[in-house]
Amino acid sequence: MDLGIRGLRVLITAGAGGIGLKVAEAFAQEGARVHVCDIDRAALARLKESHPAISASECDVADRAAVAKLFQEAVAVLGGLDCLVNNAGIAGPTGPVHEIAPEDWDRCIEVSLTSQFNCTRIAVEHLKQSGNPSIVNLSSAAGKFGFPNRSPYSAAKWGVVGFTKTIAMELGQYGIRCNAILPGVVEGERIRKVIEAKAEVAGKSPAEIQSAWLAHASIKELIQPDQLADMILFLASPRARTFSGQAISIDGNLQALV
Repeated sequence: MDLGIRGLRVLITAGAGGIGLKVAEAFAQEGARVHVCDIDRAALARLKESHPAISASECDVADRAAVAKLFQEAVAVLGGLDCLVNNAGIAGPTGPVHEIAPEDWDRCIEVSLTSQFNCTRIAVEHLKQSGNPSIVNLSSAAGKFGFPNRSPYSAAKWGVVGFTKTIAMELGQYGIRCNAILPGVVEGERIRKVIEAKAEVAGKSPAEIQSAWLAHASIKELIQPDQLADMILFLASPRARTFSGQAISIDGNLQALV
């Protein structure tokens, strides 16, 4: 299926590794022009070697001055902007709320939620000039369920959903579509670390934690990053021209997080 996104100008935050890299690769394979940012210098160096057609900037998206510089660089390289993918986020601390250090709470909210505001507020003026403008924000299954011992992360991801639905209402007058993706348990290094941390707090094995999560899903398998990429590409395409304000779960019909 031709999605009609050849030449689409796309900016992806935290795009040098993990889910962000899969999304960047998928856009590039469809002929889009892709710029990513990341805070991980080693990952950016690897990206430059393996994907020279994907341009990149080093940026901490929680830093507003750095984000302003990022957009200057990205728009100059891409020649404009059609799609912003707010992918950046961190797992944050694991533990009961009364044991979480305030600075760990702050950092999780800054990277996983406030960064989306930092990028979106600058992106809007550029997206207004596009014929096919869209924003896709990464939330999580933790954005629709309580998530014991992960209060900062869950708070951030619930916030992403509220942010997305609100900006969809505000920006529709400019034709800008805004949607959120809510992944379940996604295969990769990041979720393995989360499972290990949860297991330590709960006094269980990582295998027990993973099994407990999947026990609450209808489809009992880990989500693959390329499944998220496929949905994001669709949402950025003209085929999704009336999709906006949606919180789309890709989680095997997960019913709870433990």
